[in-house]
Amino acid sequence: MNEESNSKGMAMDLLQHLEDILESDPLIDELGFIHPSQFGLLNEESSISCNLSDEANCQSTDKIESSEQPSKQENIYFWNKDHKLGISTHILLPLYRDAKHAFMTAFKRYKTCSNQSNKDGDCLPASSCCDLESLLMRHSRSLLLLSCDFMTAWNSRRLVVSKRKQHSMFVNELILSGLVLSYSPKSEQAWNHRRWVIKSISATCSNLKDILEKESELVEKIAERSKMNYRAWNHRCWLISHMTREQVIHELKKSRSWVELHVADNCCFHYRSQLMLKIMKDSSCLGETVSFSHMVDIDKAWKEELDWNETLIKRYVGREALWLYRRFLSSCWINHFLTDSSDASHHLKESITNHKEFDTFLKKELCLIDYCSTVVDNEFADFEAQAMHSASYLLWLKVKVPKPLGNEFLEKMRVIELKTLVEKSYPERSSLFSYFTS
Repeated sequence: MNEESNSKGMAMDLLQHLEDILESDPLIDELGFIHPSQFGLLNEESSISCNLSDEANCQSTDKIESSEQPSKQENIYFWNKDHKLGISTHILLPLYRDAKHAFMTAFKRYKTCSNQSNKDGDCLPASSCCDLESLLMRHSRSLLLLSCDFMTAWNSRRLVVSKRKQHSMFVNELILSGLVLSYSPKSEQAWNHRRWVIKSISATCSNLKDILEKESELVEKIAERSKMNYRAWNHRCWLISHMTREQVIHELKKSRSWVELHVADNCCFHYRSQLMLKIMKDSSCLGETVSFSHMVDIDKAWKEELDWNETLIKRYVGREALWLYRRFLSSCWINHFLTDSSDASHHLKESITNHKEFDTFLKKELCLIDYCSTVVDNEFADFEAQAMHSASYLLWLKVKVPKPLGNEFLEKMRVIELKTLVEKSYPERSSLFSYFTS
């Protein structure tokens, strides 16, 4: 019985200690869970880095770790320096249990008082409301850092923040969810919470442009260490709906360098496709062309994207994501610039037709397919994969070309060579190719 009481008392002290750290250092931007054996090494490295010139910073860090000079035993449970927080894995379970209990108790008290206030028609004393809200926000933060998918805790914070509607509180929510994402980058609840914050302040925030830019940079940073993170890229795609046309164009330019270093990540190409579609949508709504600069038309922008994609295909052999993105670009080119489906693009269609842009487009695509169909090295599978993707792209292109232009497409195809390509790369689809070319 005494051991159980001591354990509960210790957990209470640790929770209090954790919350004191979070209150004392609101700029913590990274959280990690550390094995107890690693604390000695961390403290040793901290001692080495803290030279005489950094004595003041070290003293400040010591104050952050505990304003009440915790025991030596407590110091092995938490590590806090340079706005980074480490928590010992040894105490996670008792700490979580106590944080959950403290949160649920505070949440029940808050709901009871709110219901009582609504029933009587009188508001609670301001001091009482503030105390309960502060306690709820304090405990919910600790709980979410230990269990990021605890939805009730997220909802309780939304309830308080929505009621107070203070800009600083919305900013704190972005900081908290960012801290959660530092150790759980695929937390759906954390990403949902960030979208809720941005949507809540979008109508009144004067610096929304800066927030959107930082959000985009956050996704890029997380994607760098969390490959194929669908939730992060989905969040970045969602941001596009709140961007101005200038921001979209800036994002399209800025993201190129990152994409060139991650050509196997299909998520980044999906993001670029959403940016391109946003440009086209804005152009249709405004009845004007959209450009990379203020002078270049949207069709020129699309051609530049096609040329850039072709460069990557030739540079990075056998990457399927590049070919899939080319399908998107070609599909948009055909559907929006070569058909009568949109009145807004009618002037573009006439310009392309008059200058035989479609003829040039087909020639370039067939040259690219022909170039990529050559297997120059059998030692690696990349060139064979490149030939396979080019053959698949050829079959896809034949289906996408409008029927009135189908004969023109067949005339430009060197049927014998390309048929050999398909039979070699896709022997199971050779009959399909014969059907298309008959």
